[in-house]
Amino acid sequence: MKRALLLLSLLSACARPSAPPAPGPTAGLDWYQAAAAGAAVYAVDPDASLVAVTVRRAGLMARLGHDHVVAVRTLSGHVAPDLGRADLSFRLDQMSVDEPQLLAEAGIARQPSPPAVEGTRHNMLGPVLEAQRYPQVELHVQGMAGGRLGVDITLHGVTRRLALPAAVRVDARQVSARGTATLKQTDFGVTPFSVGGGLLSVQDALEVRYHIVARRWTPPVTPLAPAP
Repeated sequence: MKRALLLLSLLSACARPSAPPAPGPTAGLDWYQAAAAGAAVYAVDPDASLVAVTVRRAGLMARLGHDHVVAVRTLSGHVAPDLGRADLSFRLDQMSVDEPQLLAEAGIARQPSPPAVEGTRHNMLGPVLEAQRYPQVELHVQGMAGGRLGVDITLHGVTRRLALPAAVRVDARQVSARGTATLKQTDFGVTPFSVGGGLLSVQDALEVRYHIVARRWTPPVTPLAPAP
């Protein structure tokens, strides 16, 4: 049994000062460079951040398959908590599959063999997520209310707005956000992997756990062009 997917979530706090007009659903680097002139901006630290997605087996022959954990350790992006905004992204082909420690944390005792892990990765990136056609996942955070972040998630060419549970901490040096959520693959037009007419498959629902850290960021200074 192979397959997995991802998805996640992220950071932000309350909205306050005004910022440059947003250029679209996800803000680029220029937007955050301009925002940093009047508000604190933080850059995601991929080495301190993790999104882990647990994929559970299903079907009448589920006992013959494996549960899996797919992880994102290459998250990038920026956060402007005073402006109530964050924009993050990651590439699907950079996700890891079945790291032993993450399997243990998910309560999965059986470590798949290397060929099984490679088969899971092949099916995940190929027929399931179509990573060549949709290589990137984007997360646009806009505001927080009631302990939940409003997040527009773009996956597999589909954008859905979700309210994700989050515990957010902000100080002068960093922003962190952590939480867990359940996402459905079919909400993003993804067909869960299955074989044998569904006798062995994966569940539509995915268990997502995330911890994201962003450090205070200062835009690089652009050198002045020499006088003609």
